[in-house]
Order: sequence, then structure tokens, then C-alpha cells
Amino acid sequence: MELQTAKYGDGLPEGVSAPILPLPFRYESTGKVSRFTNTQDPDFRSRPTFDGYFHRPETLARWLDTMADHPERATPRAGLMDMPPVDRGRLWGVQPEAIQNTEKSMRLGKPRALIQMATGSGKTYVAANLCYRLIREANVGRILFLVDRGNLGRQTKTEFYKFDTPGDGRKFTELYNIQHLTSNHIDGVSRVCISTIQRMYSILGGEAHLDEEADEHSSFEDAPTRPVEISYNPAVPIETFDVVIVDECHRSIFGVWRQVLEYFDASIVGLTATPNKQAFGFFNQNLVMEYSHDNAVVDGVNVDYSVYRIRTEVTEKGSTIDAGLAAGFRDRQTRKVRWEDLDDDVSYKASDLDRKVVAKGGSMAPVLSLRRSGRAPTKATGGVALRPATSDRGALLPLENSRQEAPLKFRRAQVLGSRVDRSVYVAFRLGGVWAA
Repeated sequence: MELQTAKYGDGLPEGVSAPILPLPFRYESTGKVSRFTNTQDPDFRSRPTFDGYFHRPETLARWLDTMADHPERATPRAGLMDMPPVDRGRLWGVQPEAIQNTEKSMRLGKPRALIQMATGSGKTYVAANLCYRLIREANVGRILFLVDRGNLGRQTKTEFYKFDTPGDGRKFTELYNIQHLTSNHIDGVSRVCISTIQRMYSILGGEAHLDEEADEHSSFEDAPTRPVEISYNPAVPIETFDVVIVDECHRSIFGVWRQVLEYFDASIVGLTATPNKQAFGFFNQNLVMEYSHDNAVVDGVNVDYSVYRIRTEVTEKGSTIDAGLAAGFRDRQTRKVRWEDLDDDVSYKASDLDRKVVAKGGSMAPVLSLRRSGRAPTKATGGVALRPATSDRGALLPLENSRQEAPLKFRRAQVLGSRVDRSVYVAFRLGGVWAA
């Protein structure tokens, strides 16, 4: 089919004029499945479009104008062919390599690329540099930055606002507009849009609003039980974004949220510290950067750690909520809590903890027990860094009431240059035991 389409593009009937010959835009479609080719791309090849839809006529007209005004950067891939060297002035170690490798992958026409960098090694800063270069040098129109929850969106926005561009050192926001989506309206002039995947799903579904509370919870933990289904939304056409950057892409979002990621006709770049099999599969095994925690420890970026298993009766055997007690039942989608008096005992297994049941104080109990036992290591003996190995929300619940359980001195966590998410890691001192 592509060969036949190429003949049509090369041989127009007499009397039919075209702004560019051969015709730059070519489609093959069955009515359900479509593939698109832009012949202005270097080493051009066809690619699928979402649900068989075409790009809007006004988009094709804008692309034609770009081809006439900037023939050397007719498409983002064409612009990538002549990128200047990465400015290493504000970058360290492997960060320039991560940027270069991602750009090389995009030059080769690979639709997806995965960056694995240890927590604290500057993934978001790498992404900010990449966005700046793609917009400035490759003429990329708009970039979508997907985050796991609203808190990480605010951190990402702060990173972009602080970002000093190479050269004259002006702020990124002095040159390009950034939008952190807290409503379901995409600003037409924004070059970088930061959103949770659940909000983007709401926008594509045509919803006017999304409860702000829904943004504050992990798309992984609040994921629907079945894969979401999306229909084409003419208000948000498939060409709305040229590049999609997915933060925390080790989360198991590639099943239930997959259609959100694949809706746009865009290159997809994933950022993660701990990729899983699903992530490798989604990104076609195209790992462009691998910088593990062990590498970061050797380079002095992160501190090493040891894992201690602390067993409790509840974590080993589960427990029972007695009949007659009031228990809160939280809706996974709306997060609303419904309180009921139990008519019967409710038993739960150890495997239900932080999945079906949250035991307040469960993460705090081992730390308090260690302190009261008198066997807690002190700072003089090296101390111990403790962090409950539960979900981030499950670990937070007991910390909310920790001031009532013991006199704690709260302070901001410090991890050798790493930025710490304070909604998850709260540092406190218990009689010489450092816990985070």
C-alpha cells in the first residue's frame, strides 16, 4: 500500500497544483486502522495513528507553512539531524549522555525511549534540558509531561521555573509558556503541559472538570480495574502534542492507562529509576540510558542502604476488626470515606495490608518498639535509616498521628544532594534512631 500511495504522491494529474511536490502527507487507511507518512522526515517511514484518525486540515496547513518558512527544520525529526552539542556547563556525569542518547533515538525514528536513572540523579533536570533543546533546536511544538500525582506535578513545575537555559542563562519560563494542568483546559500557547495521567484521561473523555483530590493520588494505586477506553476527541486532536514524557513510568500504567499514552501522534520518553518488565515491553526494549542506584552510590550521588525485615503479628498473620466497631470504607475512585458500624467481625490477611486494609500505626509500631526496647542504634554507632516498605500512602497514615504517639522532632530530610518528596519521606529522630 505504501508503494501505491507513493505513486499517487509523485504523480499528480495535469492541472492539479500543490504547494510542495512530491506531496508530503500520505495516508493509508482501512477505515479502522490508518498509517501516516510525512515525506519531509529524514528517512521517512509510516506510523500508525490512534483509532485510524487523520490529522486536522488546519494542522496540515500549519505544517506546510513551517516547511516553507524553515525548510531545514521542516519537521521535528529534520531539526534533530543538526542539533548543537549538549552544553555541559550545568550538567554532571551521565546527564549529557542521557540527553544525547534520547535525541539520537528520536533521530533514528524510534517512537519510544526509556531513561533509567537512579532516584536523586536528576531525571527531571535532564527532562527540562531535553524539552528546551527540542523546542529551541528541533522546533517541537508542544510537550506533554505526565506525572503520577499532583504533588509531583508541582515539583516538576518548580524545576522548570528554576531552570536556567544554556547560553544567556534566561529562565525557561521567560522564553516559553508552561502550564500545570489543574483544570481541564489546555492552554493553546503553552509549550510544556504538566498533567497527571488521570486528568489527561478526563480531558480526552470530554469531562469539563476533574475533582482536584483525584489529582493527589497515585495513578497506579487508584488505577481502574479494567483498561480505560478512549474515543477520538476533536477538541484534543491526536497532534496536540509532539512529545510525551512519562515520569515514574515503572508504575504499572501500561495496561489500564495505555490508550492515554498512545492517543497522541507523538514520541514517548519514559523516566524511571526502577523499570519493570511492562516498562521494557512498552518502550520496545529501547533503553537509551542506564544509571543504577549502585552507580549513583559509587559516584557519591546517593547513599547506600541495608534492608531490615521487622516482623509484627499483624504483618505476618493479619488481624480482625471486631463487630460493633466503626470502620471507614474508602472508595478507590472518589477517595470518599464511608463510615459504618460493623455487624460482624471482619478478618483480613497479611497480604491485604495496604491493599484492602490500612492499619494506622502499623508502620510506626516497629520503630517505636525498637526505641522502647533500648536496643536502638545511636548516631555514635552509625545509626539506622528506617523507611517502612509499604506503599507511600500506607506509610503516610501512621505518620500523620505520630506526634501523639511519641515526642518526635521533625526536620527536613537530607539525602546527599537528592531532592526528597516530603509527602512520602518524612525524617524524624527517635532516641538516636533516624527514620525516614
